Amino acid sequence: MRRDVFQAIADPVRRDILDMLAKQPLTVNEVAEKFDISRPAVSKHIKILNQCGLLETVAQGRERHCVIIPDALSQVSEWVNAHRQLWESQIDAFENYLNTLKNK
Repeated sequence: MRRDVFQAIADPVRRDILDMLAKQPLTVNEVAEKFDISRPAVSKHIKILNQCGLLETVAQGRERHCVIIPDALSQVSEWVNAHRQLWESQIDAFENYLNTLKNK
């Protein structure tokens, strides 16, 4: 299954993982310790984030460290900015309409 960045950030656990990794790289076990879900469930979330290019796991000895790839979120940022402009223009037009009604 092909996953994309939007699927990855749709889940609150994955967003929390990204927030943690934005501060510092962590091992899979360190990430798992922060949640009240099983380690295999956390590993599945990490796998999805990896498949979407949002993080990579780097082996260091026996441990696997999760490292965020912040540039991968640029796709989300671009989408949000494009839609922000659309909605802001719609809201401005609605505000102008209301002001016109109010002034009549």
